[in-house]
Amino acid sequence: MKKFSTLFLFLCIVSSAFAQQQQFKQAANAAAAGFSAERLARIDSFFNAIIKEGLAPNAVTFIARNGQIVHNKAYGFSNLEKHTPAHTTDIFRIASQTKLITTIAVLMLYEEGRLLLDDPIYKYLPEFRDTKVLVKYDKETGKAETRWPRPMPTIRHLLSHSAGIPYEHPMDSLLNGRTMLGLSSLDAVTTEELVKKVAQRPLVHDPGTQFTYGYNTDVAGRIVEVVSGKSLSDFFMERIFKPLGMNDTYFYLPASKASRLVELYSKQKLESPLTLHSNISNRTFPIAGKQTLHLGGAGLVSTATDYAKVCQFILNGGTFNNVRLLSRKTVDMMGRNQIGGSHVWDRNDKFGLGFQIITDSTRYGDQASPGSLTWGGAYCSEHTIDPTEKLILLVFTNVSPYAYYGDFVRKFRVLTYQALQ
Repeated sequence: MKKFSTLFLFLCIVSSAFAQQQQFKQAANAAAAGFSAERLARIDSFFNAIIKEGLAPNAVTFIARNGQIVHNKAYGFSNLEKHTPAHTTDIFRIASQTKLITTIAVLMLYEEGRLLLDDPIYKYLPEFRDTKVLVKYDKETGKAETRWPRPMPTIRHLLSHSAGIPYEHPMDSLLNGRTMLGLSSLDAVTTEELVKKVAQRPLVHDPGTQFTYGYNTDVAGRIVEVVSGKSLSDFFMERIFKPLGMNDTYFYLPASKASRLVELYSKQKLESPLTLHSNISNRTFPIAGKQTLHLGGAGLVSTATDYAKVCQFILNGGTFNNVRLLSRKTVDMMGRNQIGGSHVWDRNDKFGLGFQIITDSTRYGDQASPGSLTWGGAYCSEHTIDPTEKLILLVFTNVSPYAYYGDFVRKFRVLTYQALQ
């Protein structure tokens, strides 16, 4: 009987620990999660100062360790003109943080045996069957020399941004009628139409030879639609958002939540004032326009709390909210270098499937443990997932272009790590 009681107690403890990982729990205090309360308060000082100085309109933070929330606060104003105080429930445009969601969707189909990562893109999107590589282009004459790629671009290349598909292409000015989209559109355009335009442009290098950031994940999102037979919006909602309990993440906001969307600002130079963004589409696409475009690389809006669930899902090895969407082995694979000897820009870091991998010689990740995973969005939102410290940290605002972007996200990360005990 005594042995049974001991075993029962042990199982209860294990079950309790598992449950804490599956739902966020407010830490009893900073020390309980391994943080110094005094040093953590430096985050408050930092954000209050930069908002007072006009360096940011607002910020929402989310820090959790071992599933325990230690910092989730809002600073500044969601709308400067109306002087509306920011709240942790504010909804932000997350731009390229959409890419991780699309990557998860692709990998769910991969785990179901419906595709392989080394399948050529044209197997699912025939418009890529004649894709060539640009060898030479003469802007004056408009003549271009191309050849067949070695190898043909694959899904793996898309998810690691090594397919040779950029956002801006050397031949864009020549390709009349093929004008590419930015981050949004108010017109009745679809992802299928965008991807067909992408397919008309030659690759800028052989797949797998360089890291080239671009429309790769938008193409991957279209593959999800073709393979699943669902719109990307429906797939996300049914297969990812609802299971994980993400109740505030959308391509387009329902009318009941439109008022929670923060305003979008610009700050061209450090000395420039924050001004309303000049692109009406970027400002209003989540609540206006035809709402037909589901950009797998840039289209979502979300809250810091909602996106934290995705980060914890990765940290947990593919499970959150008592559901498993990916196996731990697949999540492990996501964190492996997929770009060989190439690097993510000048950061000296690698790229896996869906996010940047911080290396021990990083020029970007600061104190984050080697092997930590990070990525952000053009409107200035970013996350870091640190498996070594069992830590996730997110910071959101909406400013683009943003002269203070690097300092905004990196100083927040520095301030988080310096508070660890």
